[in-house]
Amino acid sequence: MQEVAGQLPGEIRRVAIIGAGVAGRSFALACAAAGFDVVLEDVMPANLWRAEAEYSDLSKRVAAGSFELASTVEDAVRTADIAVDFVPDELESKLEIFSMIDRMAPPRTILCTPSYALSITDLASCVYRPDRCVAVRGDLVRGDAAVAPVVRVLYPAATLQSIVETVSRFLSKLGLAVQAEVDPEEPALIKNVSPAAR
Repeated sequence: MQEVAGQLPGEIRRVAIIGAGVAGRSFALACAAAGFDVVLEDVMPANLWRAEAEYSDLSKRVAAGSFELASTVEDAVRTADIAVDFVPDELESKLEIFSMIDRMAPPRTILCTPSYALSITDLASCVYRPDRCVAVRGDLVRGDAAVAPVVRVLYPAATLQSIVETVSRFLSKLGLAVQAEVDPEEPALIKNVSPAAR
């Protein structure tokens, strides 16, 4: 697939995180600690208040990136380079959030979802930017691990290679070891197409 001039992915700077439960908050704080500008959204104000208190503690210990709270998905993704959802790992929830982000985020925004159960190929086929969709499997927060946790970045054949590389660099900056591979649920016929032909 050809990359359109003016729409090439750059380095990720601004991260929108949808869902401020335990996993979303932890990931948001890890991104802020790594120097990224974070916008965190959740429908539950109590989750956002907890995140704000945890960020306040973090920013007293380390020089952190900026941290904003948003009450709507639209506000969260308005200027995002990447949007990462932390909604339940079930098809209906993921489709709903992917569709919302797809409609509301700028064309350059990468859609990323942590998922152990769903095919990123199927999710990407439901949005207008299948070339900018990835799934991540593995622990997205390094924590105190002595060895960098390995995360798998799965992507449909339609995803631009530069997107995969950009997401891999982003996750590496969070102290994670990254393995990128085509979605194992991708139809075999598509998998066998050489990268040069994409």
